[in-house]
Amino acid sequence: MEGLSDRIVIDPEILSGKPVIKGTRIPVYLILELLGSGMTEKEVLDEYPTLKEEDIKAALLYASKCLEDEETITL
Repeated sequence: MEGLSDRIVIDPEILSGKPVIKGTRIPVYLILELLGSGMTEKEVLDEYPTLKEEDIKAALLYASKCLEDEETITL
């Protein structure tokens, strides 16, 4: 798999610096929300045709890396 920086960018000029899929204005959090709400990868890709399967995998990996060192939150 390509490195995360090949798929995800953080630029203060794009969506106030939120992580987005490179070459788009599609934020990582949106992909995670869609998957979390029950959409399949195929449905996300159909809804956002500029995305590729690798982009979704990168978004999931990015979220995992962000949470890796975080403490557990009681819900």
